[in-house]
Amino acid sequence: MAKTSTYIARTPDASGYIRYTDEENLMWHDLITTQLSRLEGRACNEYIRALDLMEFPVDTVPQLPEVSAILMEHTGWSVAPVPALIPFTDFFNLLANKQFPAATFIRNRDEMIYLREPDIFHEVFGHTPLLTDPRFAAFSEAYGLAGLAADPSDHAMLARLFWFTVEFGLINTPEGMRSYGAGIVSSPGELVYALDTDKAERKRLDPVDALRTPYRIDIFQPIYFTINSFDELYDLAQQDLLGYIKQARRKGMHAPTFPLQETA
Repeated sequence: MAKTSTYIARTPDASGYIRYTDEENLMWHDLITTQLSRLEGRACNEYIRALDLMEFPVDTVPQLPEVSAILMEHTGWSVAPVPALIPFTDFFNLLANKQFPAATFIRNRDEMIYLREPDIFHEVFGHTPLLTDPRFAAFSEAYGLAGLAADPSDHAMLARLFWFTVEFGLINTPEGMRSYGAGIVSSPGELVYALDTDKAERKRLDPVDALRTPYRIDIFQPIYFTINSFDELYDLAQQDLLGYIKQARRKGMHAPTFPLQETA
């Protein structure tokens, strides 16, 4: 999370609003209409219902104060504008205080299908809807608190748990496998890849197993972890996440299933 970005964050005015250009608003329009057309049969019902609650505009980039107002009404969360990539400690501190960090730039058109760093479409469309769900919100807060309590040497490992749940989690439903991870539902390319192909391995979520699993940020994921209910995430929020890190270290790390450059 402390890597450099190729984008420049937009600075909100005194009221928290950002004046986006016509091209940036058009980029939002193209992204959201593309994703809305692909969610059926791929995104879980919890995400779809949460997305309806957010009432995102189609023709303009949502303003963060308006997003925060909806989250506050449901779970007491809000959104904090940040540069694209922030240090682990800042990230954990925001989550522990029920604030989700949101990069304020939007991607260039040549990176529409897949973006390796978070932009406002990923943050707002991908992440904020499920923060209206008390179970999901509780897990996110507990994760932030665990990060603040963790030794800095464990931050990168703890990031794996977030990656394989909040970012790239899948959920088993009576209708079949569905996505809830923000990195999937906000990616035109990965949404189809993760749900419509058998190119990746799908494993039941075990937190120690996830903590032992390396990943790369610049490719479609070779491994996804699945849950059966958001109750599992809520239960995980009540458990000793730092204790799981100790277990993972004792067992040792899994070998990467991808080329070694840019591992996490």
